[in-house]
Formats: sequence, C-alpha cells, structure tokens
Amino acid sequence: MISTVFAAFGLGTGELLLIFGTLLLLFGGAKLPQLGSALGSSIRNFKKGFSGEEDKQQPPQAKLEDVNPGNRQS
Repeated sequence: MISTVFAAFGLGTGELLLIFGTLLLLFGGAKLPQLGSALGSSIRNFKKGFSGEEDKQQPPQAKLEDVNPGNRQS
C-alpha cells in the first residue's frame, strides 16, 4: 500500500531513502518518533473535524433550571 501511495507522487526507493536519511540527519533518531506521532494525531484530528464528528468528552449541557433558579415554580 505504501509503495502505491508514493508511486502516485513519482517517488522511488532511492528518493524515499534520501528523504528519510535527510530527516534523520536534521531531527535525529530521538525526535523522529515524536514527529511521527504528532503528524499522525494531526491527520486524525483533521479527518475527525472534516467528517463533522463531535468530541465524545464534551461536558454535558446545563439545564435551564440550573442556570436560572429564580424562575422555578413550586
């Protein structure tokens, strides 16, 4: 699957090795996993926002009775 994705951009094995080697030299071995996870979470959040999914951890909506307790009927 990865080879078909990069083939669409015209990148071969040599070009990919050159890109990954350059990234390794620029950022170092310790920073690459952090960059990969940050990129993955960014893509995941973008897809979630684009599809219109809402966060499942939103706080519950306040009820009208809780907001305005002076208008209660007893």
